[in-house]
Amino acid sequence: MTARQRVVRVSTEQPNYIVCVLGTEISIDIHGSIPKGATSFDVRGTSGLRVYVIYNPNVATASEGTRWLLDSDVEVVVALKGPSSAVNDNKVRVSYYGPTGDTLIANAWLYITCMAISLDADTSRTGKVDGKANNKTKWSWGPQGEGAVLLVNCDRDGPSFGDMDNAYPYVRSHTDLQDLSLLILNTHGPAGIFDTHKLVLHISLFDAAKVRVFHARGDVSFSNYEHVLGVDKLSYTVGRTDGKGKHTFYVEGLAFPDADFKGLVSLNATLLEQSSQNSPATPVFTDTVVFRVAPWIMTPNTLKPLEIFVCSIERGTNPNQTFLEAVKALTQKAGCKLTICPEIENRGDRWIQDEMEFGYVEAPHKSFPVVFDSPRNRGLKKFPFKSILGPDFGYVTREPRYGRVSSLDSFGNLDISPAVTVKGKEYPLGRILIGSSFPGSGNRKMVKIVRDFLYAQRVQPPIELYSDWLTVGHVDEFLTFVPASNRKGFRLLLASPAACLKLFREKQKEGFGNAALFEGLGRVGRITLDELLADRLLHRDSKYVQSCIDWNRSILKRELGLSERDIVDIPQLFTLEDSTATALFPDMVNMLVLGKHLGIPKPFGPIINGQCCLEEKVRSLLEPLGLNCTFIDDFFSYHILSGEVHCGTNVLREPFSFHWWNTTP
Repeated sequence: MTARQRVVRVSTEQPNYIVCVLGTEISIDIHGSIPKGATSFDVRGTSGLRVYVIYNPNVATASEGTRWLLDSDVEVVVALKGPSSAVNDNKVRVSYYGPTGDTLIANAWLYITCMAISLDADTSRTGKVDGKANNKTKWSWGPQGEGAVLLVNCDRDGPSFGDMDNAYPYVRSHTDLQDLSLLILNTHGPAGIFDTHKLVLHISLFDAAKVRVFHARGDVSFSNYEHVLGVDKLSYTVGRTDGKGKHTFYVEGLAFPDADFKGLVSLNATLLEQSSQNSPATPVFTDTVVFRVAPWIMTPNTLKPLEIFVCSIERGTNPNQTFLEAVKALTQKAGCKLTICPEIENRGDRWIQDEMEFGYVEAPHKSFPVVFDSPRNRGLKKFPFKSILGPDFGYVTREPRYGRVSSLDSFGNLDISPAVTVKGKEYPLGRILIGSSFPGSGNRKMVKIVRDFLYAQRVQPPIELYSDWLTVGHVDEFLTFVPASNRKGFRLLLASPAACLKLFREKQKEGFGNAALFEGLGRVGRITLDELLADRLLHRDSKYVQSCIDWNRSILKRELGLSERDIVDIPQLFTLEDSTATALFPDMVNMLVLGKHLGIPKPFGPIINGQCCLEEKVRSLLEPLGLNCTFIDDFFSYHILSGEVHCGTNVLREPFSFHWWNTTP
């Protein structure tokens, strides 16, 4: 890296005194005060300096004992070998000579005090501060990239009450400190420098709203971490030191990347010269470190499940206690923790998938899960903040300032693919899926503030699908991903009216036309295969629904690099009510995926030879992939309320093993 240069003028009338920083070069202006009659010069420096004369743009040569004509195109450059042990301990002498070359006309003296200043962070992304980084002012992606990472301090490591940690302008606990990124300011030089200079840590007005900086002072008590930079503190004068000094700072993120924030912030340390109390300070040297705020990252079904969340509904006409027992049994099979949100907290709102989405943030030194709270704001409105936010568990939300939210703003309308490669482009963290309206329709869409947030994270580029054809309008009503041991490591499951009608026709031809949907459900009328297949409206609805799903199928194949062999069609029928579609029987793709264990809505399909033909068909499609199918009765507790198993559950999963900074957006 080319050294930064500082231009310094010299005079034959009086000595000049300067302070320079190690790693910079001094370009001496030898022409600004040439004495009368001088035609040549030479230049010498003390042992702590290297003096060069550049007489060709590509050649630099040591100049001790060499004289140079003043009318030649030469430049004098001084490099510093190390920090000064005393003020003005390095000297440069420029001697001017007359035409004969023997007559000394005058000398110009430059006294130099050298100071070492370095602002350092974990720019190599190893979990340790890198004191030898060369390119700290730029942030680059990829395995060979450089640049420090900053976490949004959005968990609550402090007292169990109150807001997120970064809502407070002080360090709340020692565990809170672990979420912050280290920033080290190293200095080396004589204390006398600070008689005429000061060292300032500073930040721009825009960046100050995104970060907060604390200075570690005194003993290890966290109360001694002084808040020195932030929205109301744009600069901080660092105390003077004699010899080697080390100042330890901790940087906390306040904001995630968003539409108005690309995620990059710059922290600067500047040495300022204050020649007198009445004149403004001038900068001598600036060192800068650029941080990137870590994005919020979603986790797909293919990652290991850790904890399952579900609501308990005991009162009313649609309790879910039987459903809870089934989910509990499945959770035990999968070896996961189960958390039940009681009715006093959910206030009768059972749709926990719609309320929130789990993800995480990661820096080289720390990672923790973060729950993204949707703007739907129904009975579960307070649950993510009140019950999930806590030690090493963060929280984020986005609320529209104006206008009403729609069903598409619930997070059942938010999904994420596993890692994929598309035409050579790798997406190691998958791609976010957002349900939207048909192009040009102008109908329901996820609110802009949420969509902007998802796009701004960059590492999981969103794909917008068409889900507005559904009454509820969520992508989890027609798709899901399940792990598989071969090919890409997963399969995309798509609801398929065509596959369902084909199955039912096959069973009718086999002589089972009198077998019926909803057999044994009592208060729900049974529908035989003969009746169903004779229903022209159902065939019309199915054709329309299949065309909507096929539109999305084409998008998913193109944007995720999938082939037909990566897709499994799950038999499912929908009916249209007021031009939007609702599942006729429990929607089997709306399932709970816990590793190889699947919790699938029990479809109550036609019983043939003692088995539900829909269940038998789904088993034949998924069990060869190494998956175990458990069918859960959610008919009265969820299905008739326009939701299913996935809508009523939520899963915290392990983060990706791939580090997001190694990708290339």
